[in-house]
Amino acid sequence: MGWIRKFTGRDGGLDWEGVERDDYQDPHIRGVSVRWLIGPAEGAANFAMRYFEIQPGGHTSLDSHAHDHGVLVLRGRGRVLLGEEVRKIGFGDAVYVSPYEIHQFTCVGDDPLGFLCVIPPRGRDTE
Repeated sequence: MGWIRKFTGRDGGLDWEGVERDDYQDPHIRGVSVRWLIGPAEGAANFAMRYFEIQPGGHTSLDSHAHDHGVLVLRGRGRVLLGEEVRKIGFGDAVYVSPYEIHQFTCVGDDPLGFLCVIPPRGRDTE
């Protein structure tokens, strides 16, 4: 059965009812938090949707995974490394990260970079 995760948007940020923010504690990641919006815990068997927020000057880790990613930028400005190419990204931009492609997201500017990221559910090549 379907359901709705209500958007709350507290204090000008992006938040959803019942969703906890998890701040990464990793020396290879700076200023990044994630909110798991939809995934296996909510009954989605075939995908997971997360919201990432990167603070100004922050970045994700330099990664490569067996799965692909679909990303939609909802706020801020940034750069994304895709393979050996760095591209500027901003509101409304859609980014495809192919399997095993080296990638990293970086926030530039004074506001956080926020984006949705869709991947296969955990346990299906998502680690």
